[in-house]
Amino acid sequence: MIDLRSDTLTLPSPEMLNTILSAPLGDDGRADKEGRGEDPSVRLLEDTAAALFEKEAAVFFFSGTLGNTSAVLTWASPGQSVLMEPLQHIVRSEEAVFSPRFGQLKALPYQVTADGKPDLNSLLQLLKQEPALLLLENTHNFRGGLCLNAEETDQICLAAHEAGVKVHLDGARVFNAAAHHKVSVARLTKGADSVMFCLSKGLGAPLGSLVVCNKEFAIRLRETRKLLGGTLRQAGIAAAPGLYALKHQQNNAQRDNEHAQLFVERLGKLNKLRVPHKVQSNIVMLNTEQTGMSPADFCQLCLLSGLSIRPVLEGMVRLVFHMDIRREQALEAADIISKIDREL
Repeated sequence: MIDLRSDTLTLPSPEMLNTILSAPLGDDGRADKEGRGEDPSVRLLEDTAAALFEKEAAVFFFSGTLGNTSAVLTWASPGQSVLMEPLQHIVRSEEAVFSPRFGQLKALPYQVTADGKPDLNSLLQLLKQEPALLLLENTHNFRGGLCLNAEETDQICLAAHEAGVKVHLDGARVFNAAAHHKVSVARLTKGADSVMFCLSKGLGAPLGSLVVCNKEFAIRLRETRKLLGGTLRQAGIAAAPGLYALKHQQNNAQRDNEHAQLFVERLGKLNKLRVPHKVQSNIVMLNTEQTGMSPADFCQLCLLSGLSIRPVLEGMVRLVFHMDIRREQALEAADIISKIDREL
């Protein structure tokens, strides 16, 4: 079975798992004046991440959802408005910050260009309403792994900052975006005030995410994390694989991007399926509307042929390439899709 449902499916190598056995541990919930805990492995992971992104600080979370939610709720208070785009993962899948039960923030949608990127003119108009925060996503999950480049991100962040508005970047797969644009993650995210990135996707760790930011915000962010139940204890057992991932597996992103491109090239001309987005990273979306099948039914048909994928959005299925997928499997997945498409 070729499983392309998500890059969260990656399994840790024996070398990665062995780091857990030797990781120095401590109580990460016992905080110093900066809110940092006593677990040395967590501290090393946070320092490594901060240096990699050229930010002052980093805060470790067990999940990207908790990292994003904590960051947004630290920047903005209930009742304040947040500039967002309705297809962003924070909005569509995580939801808590805009929920009337929880975050109680007001969603202020901005428009996107024809290629799905934030429309600067729309942002400039909405920034006049003095929102508390602007949300960006890179790569953009539900827009087929769309990648903002460094110059576009700089321009958007500059406009926000000139209006006195902070920027939070959901960079769950930012290493894939950096690989696509051939720049460092530090350069790509330079303008953002806080950035969340996942260890458990393309980097291949079993769990964990970090938010990189400045020191003052990190203190407040840890307070929010505690309020949301995110206080950690001997979290070095989770931090150690993440540190291994940052040291040894950053290059996975480039290979996964290449496998996605290889898959699309192998597909060739399709009959009823469509690839609606230009493939830039490790995500490929297929539009199934002309097949006469629901996305769920199409996924079931693929499953019977040995390919596991998942439905997303209306009329769409998603394939995500990751470190446990070989080149030969990417080609085989394309052959399965092509065969089904010819027979529809």
